Amino acid sequence: MKKKNSREKSKNIRLSVVIPCYNEEENLNQGVLKEVWSYLKEQEYPWEVIISDDGSSDKSLEIATKFAQRHPGFRVLKNKHGGKPWAVWKGIEAAKGEVILFTDMDQSTPIKEVEKLLPWFEKGFDIVIGSRGKTRKDAPWLRKVMALSFLTGRRLLLLRNIIDTQCGFKALRREAALKIFPKLQFFQELDKEVKGWRVSAFDVELLFIAQKLGYKIKEVEVNWQDRDISQGKQKNFIKESREMAKEILRVKINDLLGKYED
Repeated sequence: MKKKNSREKSKNIRLSVVIPCYNEEENLNQGVLKEVWSYLKEQEYPWEVIISDDGSSDKSLEIATKFAQRHPGFRVLKNKHGGKPWAVWKGIEAAKGEVILFTDMDQSTPIKEVEKLLPWFEKGFDIVIGSRGKTRKDAPWLRKVMALSFLTGRRLLLLRNIIDTQCGFKALRREAALKIFPKLQFFQELDKEVKGWRVSAFDVELLFIAQKLGYKIKEVEVNWQDRDISQGKQKNFIKESREMAKEILRVKINDLLGKYED
């Protein structure tokens, strides 16, 4: 017997999936949204998917909008270009679920891995994050080297009990997300012009603030395999690593200055 669509069962959404989108045309064309749809439509709990476009300059917005029009439970937000934290935040603001998961468009961590995260909320945790461990399957060797260096340096200064802060697969209780995100330094600098692909180490600051506020965090290992084939992000791993290192130092300094006290 075919299962009913989850929105027919209840108006109370259990899971909101926020997918930031910036120049993801190639990833979209390989069917990543269909993968998300195929999994979620079989779940018993009510859900929604919010594709939060970050001012894409390719056909991402057009492709995502057409998909959402044909698939109930999906919707698209059209935002100005502000960087990944901005796109994630706009999705969180629009989300209605008890738990909000933000995940990357390329689905390097498949949506089905959320099954490993959700049970921990029933055990009293407020934030449950996916972890790739210390390895990066199929990632370029340069990215692996920089990831290990980043991990080592970051744990010397911040969040020493968390292995992987940068996996793009994190779930938070809605009330926690709404309280933490506005405190990020990123949102104090929105007047600055943003050009190109901007990720930043906002995940580190996010988790650090959550820890300072007393939220319970659980790290869970998930399957991850680099599937990102997008061409429009113009990634520069060396530049990104330098910027993230600076932001980790900034978070440490902010903490010493008492800027994260509630």
